[in-house]
Amino acid sequence: MTAPAPASVPSALTSQAPVAVIGGGITGLAAAYRLIKAGQRVRLFEASTRLGGAIRTELTDGWLIESGPNSFQENSRPIAELIRELGLEKERVVTNAAARKRFIVRRGRLCPAPLSPPALLTTPLFSAGSKLRLLGELFHGRRERTVDVSLADFVQDHFGQEIVDYALNPFVSGVYAGDARKLSARHAFPKLWECEQKHGSLLRGQIALAKARRAEGHPKPKIISFRTGLQALVIALALQLPAGTIELNATIESLVPGAPWRIVWSRGGEAHTEAFAHVILAVPAASLSKLRFGALAERPLALLDAIEHPPVASLFLGFRRDQVAHPLDGFGALVPAAEKRALLGVLFSSTLFPERAPAGHVALTVMVGGAVRPDLTQGSLDQITAAVMPDLNVLLGVTGTPLFRRLQVWPRAIPQYQLGYERFLDAIAACERAYPGLAIGGQVRDGIALPSCLESGLAMADRVVSQRSHFKSHL
Repeated sequence: MTAPAPASVPSALTSQAPVAVIGGGITGLAAAYRLIKAGQRVRLFEASTRLGGAIRTELTDGWLIESGPNSFQENSRPIAELIRELGLEKERVVTNAAARKRFIVRRGRLCPAPLSPPALLTTPLFSAGSKLRLLGELFHGRRERTVDVSLADFVQDHFGQEIVDYALNPFVSGVYAGDARKLSARHAFPKLWECEQKHGSLLRGQIALAKARRAEGHPKPKIISFRTGLQALVIALALQLPAGTIELNATIESLVPGAPWRIVWSRGGEAHTEAFAHVILAVPAASLSKLRFGALAERPLALLDAIEHPPVASLFLGFRRDQVAHPLDGFGALVPAAEKRALLGVLFSSTLFPERAPAGHVALTVMVGGAVRPDLTQGSLDQITAAVMPDLNVLLGVTGTPLFRRLQVWPRAIPQYQLGYERFLDAIAACERAYPGLAIGGQVRDGIALPSCLESGLAMADRVVSQRSHFKSHL
């Protein structure tokens, strides 16, 4: 193989070479789509047999099952514009009005989470002392922290321990499946950190952020999915990629930086080498850690394998309507660790969106495991079902046995942005600096939520297009 041209020397070959996108999850698909839309040639490599990563939708006998994310927040102009560009507006569905209600378990009962100041004053979820402290937080002055703190300590400073136990901890379990005592306030919830830096009060800061978003023209946040589930987004993105763009079952053997880059990939024991102008890495931390660069097969991202990813089990259960006493008039329920239950939470799936269960039936999605109880994900379908049914009986009045079940276990579910996470971010940034033409993003760097991953892919693509335009102007 001819040695690659130095990265600092533009070449005609580099200017004509396509862009490699490694990873066929939602970040990689978004990046590939944006690049194609900008007139770039793209090759997308995915190690598995399918696209979409954690997004997995199944439709069986009238049950619509989401084994990964169940919905996402349409909370920015880029996301709204992407849905419109993909022609998904007619497929888009917003959560049922009843789903605005959220529940948190306290003393073995479902309590509506307070979503307005009047509800905050009357909720049985918090004591009078905590309610007064919440209101008093509005008057906190500005403060600057010189060091990061755990998310639990951060919120406790503002609102007290009861709010940590019965608001923060269940919320963190629902979003990160994590432990608030270990998560970094600065990295796990950067907007809250910014609110404290600018406003002192987190509540005042949230109000200011909402006003700024409206002024910038962002749509009012809505929780959405699509009529046939989130897989519709994966399919729509994939359909925009020209024939020959996607390679499934493709293992990346090595990345050789240069101008152009050379990537060695294999499938079924047969190796291939291709040249690329830029490389986008949109794969999970474990995959990033294994990538080998250059003739010496160095692993500059090996440190990322140390990022904690607790296991999570998603158990979809279908019942007749008369088997569940609770009206299921909400989004679902989060279960604080202090309640000592087997569940992290339960989504009222058939309430959220239409046609998620056959007529006369209801569907629940139960989340189990996470950082606090990883052991609960180790059982079989029967064992995990048996573990959660007593809690479903107490909390929702569920009786009898489920008519339909599906279990998906994610052994490494969600990267935990824990205290000290900057060492991983620094390693990613250093890798990009060392290898011109490389962009790294996705869940490990830019936020764990589906919208964050979409925006990460779009932003990486935009950056590559900008670099290529600058690059060509110097040829």
